[in-house]
Amino acid sequence: MQAQAYQKCIEPTCGLEYPITDIRIECDKGHMLDIKYKTIPPTSLKEVFYKRRDPMSNIFNESGVWRFRELLNFCQIDTENIDQCSKRLVSLDGAEGRQSKPYHMSKVSNYVGVQNLWLQPEGYNPSGSFKDNGMTTAITHAKLVNIKKIICASTGNTSASAAMYAANENMECDVYIPSGEVAPGKLGQAFQFGAQVIEVKGNFDDALSTSLKQASQGGGYTVNSVNPFRIEGQKTIIFRALEFLDWNPPDWIVYPGGALGNTSSCGKCLMELYEWGWIKKIPRLAVVNAEGANTLYILYNGKFEDSKLRWNKGKPDTSLVKRYYEYMDKNGIKPKTKATAIQIAKPANILKGLRALEFTNGVVAQVSDKEMLDGMALVGLNGFDCEMASGAVPAGIKKLVEQEIIKKDDTVIGILTGRQKDSGIPVDYHRNAENKFANPPRS
Repeated sequence: MQAQAYQKCIEPTCGLEYPITDIRIECDKGHMLDIKYKTIPPTSLKEVFYKRRDPMSNIFNESGVWRFRELLNFCQIDTENIDQCSKRLVSLDGAEGRQSKPYHMSKVSNYVGVQNLWLQPEGYNPSGSFKDNGMTTAITHAKLVNIKKIICASTGNTSASAAMYAANENMECDVYIPSGEVAPGKLGQAFQFGAQVIEVKGNFDDALSTSLKQASQGGGYTVNSVNPFRIEGQKTIIFRALEFLDWNPPDWIVYPGGALGNTSSCGKCLMELYEWGWIKKIPRLAVVNAEGANTLYILYNGKFEDSKLRWNKGKPDTSLVKRYYEYMDKNGIKPKTKATAIQIAKPANILKGLRALEFTNGVVAQVSDKEMLDGMALVGLNGFDCEMASGAVPAGIKKLVEQEIIKKDDTVIGILTGRQKDSGIPVDYHRNAENKFANPPRS
């Protein structure tokens, strides 16, 4: 195997490197890792990707992830050799990312005040969320290094995706969940796909800490977004969005903010494409937190100790993060939002997220549960389904337009990260006639 791909520490002053076959989530000094590639992919691949949209019975062309396999070839295979693809690449029959593309939703556009707005629903992935984009690449790496058991912490979507892909590859799967804080529809998926569910007293951060400790003791291969191979698959969300725009970047890309894996993958994707000469313009990134789980918003905007947390060219003030986490623990501040998918107080990818925000001159906003519910309902009125956390996207765009940060004539791509799996949320919303877009039942 030629060493064209490798793992590298993200901190510039460290830069430790490891082979692609190493099983680790950080370097020996405790820093996060990137997957790096030694060769620059030619822009002629854009035409190859377009032609693969007619898959010709090839599931790896049909897959919205592996259609772009030259841009994430950490397995270092002949990407046109179907036998090598079949041996190495994990796919749920080409379903991941297959239906993912931007759509213009006129009611949302009118509501937020941006006509050139495109929303990309990732809930049409097989498990119902964006997680499948990254899980297929994480499980591909697990398969490459002969892993038999994977492990994750989850607020619901990760557990569903991990369990589904593990079942398809005949791997064991342990999922750690915060007791009582996962939507039954998501938890049901984990059980249905054969995962061993382990309930942890506390919130997602407690579940993640427990799962990482278990993995470090040989209890499984971590597939949360701290795994750099998962980030590789999530880059394809942006590949599909840019391809839809003929590789002409929008002015803005907007994501909900939870653990910040999507923020990290978006930043890495844009950095690579810009470095490779595939794009000439860098879109700005907007991350939208829930008010009840707004760590990034607080730190990025200087709401704690009057100090704005930044990547600072690879020298972030990590002591500020530590002090804020200690402040939360001391004062019993816990994440609280009905949008459980982003109910995270200590985002595991905060440093990569800061790097992405610096590269894109990004912003961080926050929205209330009510605003997210309105956004979710409005997406539904356009005939698309999304969970409450995804409602943060139209809500956040509206707020940024009102603040004149996003301009009304800007081109905006918003990512709707998951499908609705908690039926009680829209039912309760529409039964309350006081809600902005409610359609209460009649007797």
